Amino acid sequence: MAVPFYDENIYLLNMKNDTEAKLLEAIPSVDVLNTTNTNSIPPTSVLKQLAVAIEAGKNFKTVKDLLASFGNSSPSKEKPGLSFSTVKSLVIREKEDKLASGFGDDKKVLALINSLFDADGKFLQRKLVSDSNTCTPKIPFIKDIHGAPPHGFVVKLSEVIGSFRSLHKMALFWCRVVIELRRFWSEEKHLPGIPVNEIPDLNSCLLYQQLQVINCCLSRKRQHYIATESFDSEMMEAGSNFKESDVSKGTVSAGSALFARLKTGELVLRQGANQLIENLAMLETGEPMYSPITQEGPLLTEDLIRETEELVLRTGSVGAGCSRLLSDMQAFKAANPGCVLEDFVRWHSPPDWIEDEPSDKVPGARGQLSSRMQKGGNLWRELWETSKPVPAIKQTPLYDEDLAVSVWDLY
Repeated sequence: MAVPFYDENIYLLNMKNDTEAKLLEAIPSVDVLNTTNTNSIPPTSVLKQLAVAIEAGKNFKTVKDLLASFGNSSPSKEKPGLSFSTVKSLVIREKEDKLASGFGDDKKVLALINSLFDADGKFLQRKLVSDSNTCTPKIPFIKDIHGAPPHGFVVKLSEVIGSFRSLHKMALFWCRVVIELRRFWSEEKHLPGIPVNEIPDLNSCLLYQQLQVINCCLSRKRQHYIATESFDSEMMEAGSNFKESDVSKGTVSAGSALFARLKTGELVLRQGANQLIENLAMLETGEPMYSPITQEGPLLTEDLIRETEELVLRTGSVGAGCSRLLSDMQAFKAANPGCVLEDFVRWHSPPDWIEDEPSDKVPGARGQLSSRMQKGGNLWRELWETSKPVPAIKQTPLYDEDLAVSVWDLY
């Protein structure tokens, strides 16, 4: 007859292992996090766990690779006949479905997500004051280490992730955060704790810069929609109020902000004019010159700036610069009917216009282009000859907001 073997040391060891395993799998609660001392920095255990995660993450290219190391990630294998975009969508959908059916639907996880993305910003709102009597880092120090604003979304996210005891749970929670980021984008909602319309701060960490891009892209999309509606309305109103009979009667002023008179005497509607350029008139028509509304530049994070610089050094390509120059030329032509290249140069690159006889009445009225502009095969002249008068609001965007944010599909 077999007698059950009992060893107290083995029993205690198993109890300890079970307890540690439960702690590793435990999910921090919103209530516990909110009870921490708001007058101090996060606990050292959180900072230590973040440091461990950073070191471990150096061995993986993506969070997906990290999850795969735990045997809990099953990305779709590429199937023959499917395009890259289709495969990417399948991978993303499979990851989201897996999370939604398990970790992502846990009540504590959802509570953490809702608190992090709550617009009121009260979650983990620490009362940090920078002065000589505290050890709280000052803003210049945060910028020196490429950190993030102390009261912002990134800091709160870091504290929550650092509260998990296992790398596995940290990675799963990050994936759940990415799902929420994409949901905010699709619903056109700004992220809390991130400025809504600021270009990426290159003195901050890369994650903060990428979140700034999301909010700034949302703001630009809204502004573009409003600007398009306003432009169409203004053009319709201007067209309906303009009558050829008014021209013959002289009731329409050639100096009107909406119209410009060509050499033939014909009045043409200005499109996308921003504001009058003082003391500058078009050389061939004598009409006032207006600066055009131009397209906004790209939103570049530090990694994209580095990639762009490396591309230029490796290939000598200046394609992006040419596209921007062509866009500005088209906008200028739309705002200044009857203009010539010399007019554009006087506005866009004043040093390339050499005055013959400076005049106080009409500065720059007489002069010539610089030697580099007069050389054969000059790029500016070639672009000018091919450009059409198109206001910025009607041009093909130089910067695709949707494409810029699609980087989150790769996490």
